[in-house]
Amino acid sequence: MNLESAHILVVDDDGRLRDLLKTYLSDNFFRVTTADSVATARAKMANIEFDLVILDRMMPGESGSEFASALRRTNEIPILMLTAMAETNDRIFGLEAGVDDYLVKPFEPRELLLRINSILRRVLDSVPHNATSQIKFGKYNFDIRREELTNGEDTVGLTATEARLLVIFVKNPGKTFSRKYLMDLVAPGGEERTVDVQVNRLRQKIEANVKLPRYLQTVRGKGYIFWPD
Repeated sequence: MNLESAHILVVDDDGRLRDLLKTYLSDNFFRVTTADSVATARAKMANIEFDLVILDRMMPGESGSEFASALRRTNEIPILMLTAMAETNDRIFGLEAGVDDYLVKPFEPRELLLRINSILRRVLDSVPHNATSQIKFGKYNFDIRREELTNGEDTVGLTATEARLLVIFVKNPGKTFSRKYLMDLVAPGGEERTVDVQVNRLRQKIEANVKLPRYLQTVRGKGYIFWPD
């Protein structure tokens, strides 16, 4: 994980706040995906690996607290709870549910940013030094944290969008991603056909035969999938 390209999932039933958070965090170089409910969040987490969850506590259906407790049983992803419930007991309840931090609405955006960075730095500091972030496929090596692709001793130049796409694919081998889903992750608001262009450019850098790709393959009618060696 690179702090400047961490992928954040914002879960809140308030559409206006979701949009504001997505704009603000994107402007500060984070990748942001949003969900309007816990059910939607679960579906998105089944297809992509996130670095942090910003979670509203009270939502229709399954609450943020219930979701946090469920996540903690199987997932170590850091959680920042964002809620209007400001009493001490509310904060304690949230922390007991397993969240890493608790911020009360209304909040200063700058404080939110500082808390996010603090959580992510703690996560990075807790990773053992011998933990690998290197993904090897064919003659290539991709450093996920540095978003750097190498071929032997040579660095393969990647654009920011190509690097983001490659991070998504190598973290989720064997999973199919639709064009719309990928576009929402790397360039929200863009056109789906732009993904085809970016994938083709990425293929030109990692495939021996672009017309018969070995690693980054097309799933007809569905999208793209990455198959490692």
